[in-house]
Amino acid sequence: MTFRPSSDALRLAIPALSLTLLLAAVFWLQPRAMSYVGLNLLFNLAVPIALATIAQMIVMAVNDLDLSMGAFVSFVACVTATFLRDAPLIGILILAGAIATYAGLGVVIYLRNLPSIVVTLGMSFVWGGLAVLLLPAPGGQAPDWVRWLMTVKPPLAPMAIVASIVIALVAHLLVMRSSLGVLMRGIGGNQRSVERAGWSIVGARAAAYGLAGLFAVLAGIALVGLTTSADANIALRYTLLSIAGVILGGGEFIGGRVSPIGAVIGALTLTLAGSFLSFLRISPDWQIGAQGAILIIVLALRLMLNRLEKREKRR
Repeated sequence: MTFRPSSDALRLAIPALSLTLLLAAVFWLQPRAMSYVGLNLLFNLAVPIALATIAQMIVMAVNDLDLSMGAFVSFVACVTATFLRDAPLIGILILAGAIATYAGLGVVIYLRNLPSIVVTLGMSFVWGGLAVLLLPAPGGQAPDWVRWLMTVKPPLAPMAIVASIVIALVAHLLVMRSSLGVLMRGIGGNQRSVERAGWSIVGARAAAYGLAGLFAVLAGIALVGLTTSADANIALRYTLLSIAGVILGGGEFIGGRVSPIGAVIGALTLTLAGSFLSFLRISPDWQIGAQGAILIIVLALRLMLNRLEKREKRR
């Protein structure tokens, strides 16, 4: 009797292997990074990217794609650095309204049968415009409690690593273990079957988008806690980074196939890739292309393993 790893195990093993190899390469290039302070610097910006990646993953779980993620996180960052600090109650109401708007988008996309790519792309201009109105120029200041939370130093591991583990566990429980998570993945896998079973597709999609909005709000707050200020364009790259993180972590665009733990690992890998390329003294102008090359290599490896798995099943 031979042991054959499941597809879920392979889905998680590939991003974990990618992160391990990349981390080993960083330690080889810069041995001083193998310390508490070094790890903290390497993964300093991993928390907001991981939160944005989980938000994107939830949207992708229902077979949609959010192209407004970066603009929305930037808007949240501007709200955090202004209203959430100077007028906390108003700031909380604005962020709650933003989450409700996200939930409403899920309803509109389903009821009107609109492409999520088109709707979210249009919303990206809305969020970007609101962010510019709040902060026409870089500025603002992080609330004291946010700054403290993002700079606290746990005894065993840096805050970024501890927070990433917590995010992965919470997301795993929500998406893979809860009834709402099963419903969301069921919609992504076979929406008609879920509807025939008597579940409300409208309510489920509204909940999925609302949950994604909540994680995106947390991403914007965490980002301001690290940068101490905000900018209307501070997180525009998060749209592509979040999509890449989900795919790198074993998720797929269709079928409701996602992996919360893998998505967080994918976000950590993308964060580490920037430091790795800097240690190689690659120009920042080429780093985005190099990150894309890393993503393509990992995807090619995953495709090869998937084909091998299909061949084994046929035998």
